[in-house]
Formats: sequence, C-alpha cells, structure tokens
Amino acid sequence: MARWLEELRGHADKNIVIMLIANKCDLGSLRAVPVEDAQEFAERENLFFMETSALQSTNVEGAFMTVLTEIYKIISKNKLIAAPGSDYGKLQSLKGTRIIVPGQDSDSGGNSGGCCMSS
Repeated sequence: MARWLEELRGHADKNIVIMLIANKCDLGSLRAVPVEDAQEFAERENLFFMETSALQSTNVEGAFMTVLTEIYKIISKNKLIAAPGSDYGKLQSLKGTRIIVPGQDSDSGGNSGGCCMSS
C-alpha cells in the first residue's frame, strides 16, 4: 500500500483526494487486515478511511459522498485563492452552490454532504 500511495502521489495532482476503503466488511470473520491497522495507516498517511460492503450497501454512498465533499471543498477554496482581492460576493461560480443530500429536506440548511451539486 505504501508503495502504491507513493506512486499515486508522485504522478497525481497535489490536490488529489485519496480514500482508503476496506471493502467486504460483511465478511468480518475473513478479515485479512485488522481495522485498527487500516485506520492507523490511513491516519499516518493523511487518508480518509471507511469500511464498506457492496453486497449490503454499507457505507458505499457515504464513501462517494465523503470524496465528493472533499473535492468540492478543494475546488471552492482554489476558486477563492485564484481571485485575490476580489469581492467574494461577486464570485458567480460559487454563488448559490450547495450540495444536496438525498432524503433530506433541502430547506434544512444542513451541510453534511450530498450526491449532487446544484446552483
């Protein structure tokens, strides 16, 4: 994993979002790597970590939402940095942008992530 991560970081954009996903959490008895070891590695390497089960749909959407939210944060931050001295209220590309979470009231004002970006 460390070698793959080093190669990825060496060839990808510096703003890449990387997540370590432990799949098949529904097969805990067949686990090859203890969760604690995976979490420790993720923390040490500054990665997001989540256990998933595609079979049971456990955390699959959550994993995508986490990555999407972090990408959105990076892009939004870069747009603000790219326009130094600008009136932030005039940045049309950020005005009214929000992430909508399916199944939540869109008027609730929550910012817990979502699957779609909307303007």
